[in-house]
Amino acid sequence: CPGMECAGTVRALGEGVRDRQVGDKVMVLARSGLWQEVVNVPASHTFPMPEGMSFEEAAALLVNYITAYMVLFDFGNLRPNQSVLIHMAAGGVGTAAIQLCKTVENVTIFGTASASKHDSLKESGVAHPIDYRTMDYAEEVRKISPKGVDIVLDPLGGSDTTKAFNLLKPMGKLITYGVANLLTGQKKNLMAMAKTWWNQFSITALQLLSQNKAVCGYHLGYMDEEVELIGGVVAKLVNLYSQGKIKPKIDSVWPFDQVAEAMKQMQEKKNVGKVILVPEAPKEESKKAEN
Repeated sequence: CPGMECAGTVRALGEGVRDRQVGDKVMVLARSGLWQEVVNVPASHTFPMPEGMSFEEAAALLVNYITAYMVLFDFGNLRPNQSVLIHMAAGGVGTAAIQLCKTVENVTIFGTASASKHDSLKESGVAHPIDYRTMDYAEEVRKISPKGVDIVLDPLGGSDTTKAFNLLKPMGKLITYGVANLLTGQKKNLMAMAKTWWNQFSITALQLLSQNKAVCGYHLGYMDEEVELIGGVVAKLVNLYSQGKIKPKIDSVWPFDQVAEAMKQMQEKKNVGKVILVPEAPKEESKKAEN
């Protein structure tokens, strides 16, 4: 069963659990298995929801915002007056990264997305939206910033990682956290996957010396034992949420029995923000269906 994150109410406690109570509203992080009505998880993988947060927002917070926060600040060391290139800027991690960039003074954001999403990106704080379908985003970045950018967030992989590395300024940082280029359509395309794999960026430690650049790899799924580290990041995110500096953007909410349609929404790249699954259709939609 898929699902790395969810939100809900504590129904029962395991033996020895002292820091949670039945009835607590919590966000949950796990490697998988959370697309269910009832889940059993370690208490250390639950986090109290802040006051005023909806279950939909809570389900949209952890994976995207932990990823964006650690990529930008722990690896990227984002500081005032720097520039960042965010790929898939209208998606879940992209939206979170934009909001987090706005918590730092005078950060210039470049964001790739299809043209229909550019107005939304500008409203959210992207200075330079780029349509990756019709333009060479590397050329567009260079037109505005000839030296390149300080940080590139790379969820694409393949040849795009090479382009990202070449776009870095001296002391720039490339953080790769996915290989979206492996997914080329509704069906597996083994040739396209092989090409992406073949074109995957590779560099030696000696080559990095002369470049004065950094390459980092990030995968939240392999940090499920880092309870203190992740807990510290969540505490910072909850604080930012309570201050009104970040707010998960919900694209749409789908009941479990429409999971195929929900996945199609993402596969066709129609979503701006997070696609959420709920056990049953929201009451308002149910009423519309009855009418």
